[in-house]
Amino acid sequence: MDSQTAAHDTDNIKTTPKKSLRGFAAMDPQRQREIASLGGRAAHQSGHAHEFTSEEARAAGKKRHARAGDAPRAS
Repeated sequence: MDSQTAAHDTDNIKTTPKKSLRGFAAMDPQRQREIASLGGRAAHQSGHAHEFTSEEARAAGKKRHARAGDAPRAS
């Protein structure tokens, strides 16, 4: 590559404008946690949330590890 081509390569670089954060992403992290906490509490009160028991978690882990043993590994 000659120096003339290298100079033209930088002309084609487009800078993307930085997007401004809006809504939830623009909020203070502490406020985001407060809102998320309210959603979690509401889910539990309405019965839509699920908490794994230790037995369910153990069974899921066994299934996952059994599947991982069957998959071919990349060398």
